[in-house]
Amino acid sequence: MGESKEENDLFFTCGLIEFISRLTKNTKKDVIQKLGKENIKKIYELAEVYHCENIEKVANDFIDEAKITNGEYDYISNCKYRVPTYWEIAKVYKRLIVRVNNNTSEFVETIINVLSSWIIEKIDNYNSSLFYENPDYIYECYINGKIL
Repeated sequence: MGESKEENDLFFTCGLIEFISRLTKNTKKDVIQKLGKENIKKIYELAEVYHCENIEKVANDFIDEAKITNGEYDYISNCKYRVPTYWEIAKVYKRLIVRVNNNTSEFVETIINVLSSWIIEKIDNYNSSLFYENPDYIYECYINGKIL
């Protein structure tokens, strides 16, 4: 059985937020705050449409609309190992968000809460193993508020 439309839209939304974060060197929390709930809702609701467009164009449209300026959060250049793609990270985020709250009508709020949380900075450290860990372990860390 494949992924639901809602989960696929969630996956795209997480991927676009990750792409914007990398492009502008901002934390996910900063990107979330600057985009705002309405833009995140728009991305999620129109994910099928945006997915057909060039992701860089879509990202730049939202960067311009939300007036997201470049930051200094560079978690890519210090990586000693292969940097996961924004789609690979989106899959990690999507799995965590679904585990935290699988009510599809609350995905937007859950995106905001999870991608603004403490665990995202830990996942962003690609020199550690958290990104590669079992989704159940990442969820338990998130729920417990610390790396177990």
